[in-house]
Amino acid sequence: MSPADPPLHPDACYLALKTRDARFDGAFFTGVTSTGIYCRPVCKVRTPRRENCRFFALAAQAESAGFRPCLRCRPELAPHALRWSVQDATAVLAQQAARLLDEPEAWGGEMPTVERLAQRLGVSDRHLRRIFETHLGVTPLQYLQTRRLLSAKQLLADTRLPITGIALISGFGSVRRFNAAFTGHYGLSPSALRREGGAPQATCEVRLGWRPPYDVDAMLGFFRTRAIEGLESVTDRQLARTLALDAGGQRWQGWITAGFDEAQCQLVLRVSESLHGVLPLVIRRVRAAFDLDADPHAINARLHGSFPLGDGLRVPGSLSGYELAVRAVLGQQITVAAARTLAQRLVHRFGAPIETPDPALHHLFPAPEVLAAAEGDALGQLGIVRQRQAAIVAIARAVAEGRVTLHPGADVPSTIAALKELPGIGDWTAQYIAMRALRWPDAFPAGDVALHKALGVQQMKQPAREAEAASQAWKPWRSYAVVRAWSALSQGA
Repeated sequence: MSPADPPLHPDACYLALKTRDARFDGAFFTGVTSTGIYCRPVCKVRTPRRENCRFFALAAQAESAGFRPCLRCRPELAPHALRWSVQDATAVLAQQAARLLDEPEAWGGEMPTVERLAQRLGVSDRHLRRIFETHLGVTPLQYLQTRRLLSAKQLLADTRLPITGIALISGFGSVRRFNAAFTGHYGLSPSALRREGGAPQATCEVRLGWRPPYDVDAMLGFFRTRAIEGLESVTDRQLARTLALDAGGQRWQGWITAGFDEAQCQLVLRVSESLHGVLPLVIRRVRAAFDLDADPHAINARLHGSFPLGDGLRVPGSLSGYELAVRAVLGQQITVAAARTLAQRLVHRFGAPIETPDPALHHLFPAPEVLAAAEGDALGQLGIVRQRQAAIVAIARAVAEGRVTLHPGADVPSTIAALKELPGIGDWTAQYIAMRALRWPDAFPAGDVALHKALGVQQMKQPAREAEAASQAWKPWRSYAVVRAWSALSQGA
């Protein structure tokens, strides 16, 4: 844990454990020395005695200390702990290293190693290991192995995927290596854990946790007003949509549904069988799209004074950074409804048809290669002006050629710079993409007109500069400040 982060106070952790407070889910784990098991703070088993409890900031720390994950509360369901520091450079580096290990898309299909990680961060292997252990208490390999094992554990419990397939898609090079690691860490084989956990669902249903408060209505409302007919549908407490992604040298396509179980603070994710081979990647994208790993306590500590009505708001993400970038261009300087109309035309003209059980879902978003080859006249016929035609084609080509990667594992400053070099992409669009596609918590589109109005600076001589100055008090959570400002404006607050 970073020195910039508050240390764990055992007595406070024990109080949270006794109350089973979901606000602390994923913020720490409890190892029980009398059983050798570690649990989430929300575990419903009988509360252990205080002298038998040890507290850990990360699941990897608990496993490194010899504890096994609880089969009842299932630590793999807990929201991830995302910490951001603007003070300690080595802490920032350690957190960035952990963030890269968490993002499968950051590696372009390669297996992450300490050597590759150090090279990506521009430091030596030895320095990386030292700062990682200093700030997180485990080695990079221990951290990565815990992530892989917990991912595999979730798939064993929630799906009917064969164990061989689970081993490979969880990041293990072979079934033999997976079985050895799993048995060594958890004291039972993968097949035995599947039997102990009960029979998995007939359909693939995965539960993903979050920390309250969470404004479900605001999140679903955001997606509902932007939903493209044929591509996505928002009904009651659920979002359904088609999805295509590239992984392992092939293109995968299918559909997902995501519904909210507010009583359990969980998102219930159902995934089509055609996407089971990339299920960990789908789960990561869904967690990012619904901002499930946000820490409201840290965010509200900085923002509540300025935006007291937005404590449960999250930053809506996207299941495809490329798709988000195209839709951001379509939305430049026009209303949300007009942007949705243009996006709908684009999907129906260039998107591939797909069969799903839901008649409302019948098209995929156009692939980068398709829009990269689109003629200007074809885009113009949809009502897209020439400047945005050029921007859409440029984004599609940059993504298709691998010159720009738009996912949470991408380097933010270099990606923003690369985006702004493309025709028709200014600072507003680049910051908006960073906020929603790159999941950068400190993005700030200072030139946004609605933001100027919300902050009361629209009549000033240089509103963008005034907005930027006001935003300094909200670092490093300015993306959340933007969402709260937009929400306050829409509610007339």
